[in-house]
Amino acid sequence: MKNFIFISPNFPESYWRFCAALQRRGFRVLGIGDCPYAELKPELKVALTEYYKVETLENYDEVYRAVAFFLHKYGRCDWLESNNEYWLERDAHLRDDFNISTGFHSADMAPVKYKSKMKACYERAGIPVARYCMADDFEKCRAFLKMVGRAVVKPDNGVGANATYRIANEADLRAFFDAEHTDYIMEEYVDGTVCSYDAIIDAKGEPVFETGNVTPGSLMDVVNEREYSCFFIRKSLPDAVRERGRAAVKSFGVRSRFIHFEFFSLNSDCHLGQKGDIVALEVNMRPSGGCSPDMMNYANGVDVYEIWADMIAGNTPDIPANPHTFCAFIGRRKEKSYALSHEEILQKYGAHLVEYGEVDKALAPAMGDYRYIAKFMTEEEVYAYFRDLAK
Repeated sequence: MKNFIFISPNFPESYWRFCAALQRRGFRVLGIGDCPYAELKPELKVALTEYYKVETLENYDEVYRAVAFFLHKYGRCDWLESNNEYWLERDAHLRDDFNISTGFHSADMAPVKYKSKMKACYERAGIPVARYCMADDFEKCRAFLKMVGRAVVKPDNGVGANATYRIANEADLRAFFDAEHTDYIMEEYVDGTVCSYDAIIDAKGEPVFETGNVTPGSLMDVVNEREYSCFFIRKSLPDAVRERGRAAVKSFGVRSRFIHFEFFSLNSDCHLGQKGDIVALEVNMRPSGGCSPDMMNYANGVDVYEIWADMIAGNTPDIPANPHTFCAFIGRRKEKSYALSHEEILQKYGAHLVEYGEVDKALAPAMGDYRYIAKFMTEEEVYAYFRDLAK
């Protein structure tokens, strides 16, 4: 029996499904987390052979001892994974220390985690990237801003739009430097709509499942201005996104992973390309966040948890050829008033809604406080839905 150590199997909440799918394929699933065992979902308890609680996953020594305990009790570890952006470097370090051959190791982390290092891999794949400089010197950044006109500054090693800011003029730049940020990258502003290539990649580096999303509006405004959040899973993946995504997979050397690669679809012609062209944003070597895996299931009529587990087990996934739909998410803020009440939303969109409820507090800054997820057959219906729930 193969051993799979799953780090933080309780977060996001739906990740118990990864564990259950592994168990059904004959894996011994061993969980390590900081959630008390009594608070784990019953379904997760059933899926785990054993759970080791640590006081905090931030303490490497504690997690190290937990892994060592499992190896002593059950033998060598075949896989160790969290599928979580926050723990990617921790996962790699543990693989180093315990000689676990599957997955990324610490030496692989730079182009995976640092935005400045990702660019070379994108360029090697023939994908245009935004111009940039490291935000470590005011005069250098002022000259860069003068060249590009508008810019964005964000942590070189960061997740999502946290601590990300627009720089429109020298005053904005001065305010940024006065706040004494460190290890930031400054990129030219790209007038584009964020879209993604989401895929499950097998041990040979080939996709066994592909989909993607579109995020209208600005994630920076969602996080920094506490605006509503919205995005949707596409009914079908455009060939241009598929081509760019597959090229990036090869360039980054992805094997045996569930990935979320982000791109811009240009809104206007510029030096990066023509309107509609696909250019690089950043890579995420894990599933798209929050409820996105469930939305992929709703949109494609599949079970990505089962497909991923088949990939891990070396099986050929059985993916049904179901009709596809759009699956749309909108997250609203609890402190804001909206034209449609909860009851009115249920009355108007009840036939389309597949899920609604509170968003986990850890995900709320980027996804809103209360979610509504619905399926539609056309993109026009998706945007009408967003307009209705956002006003």
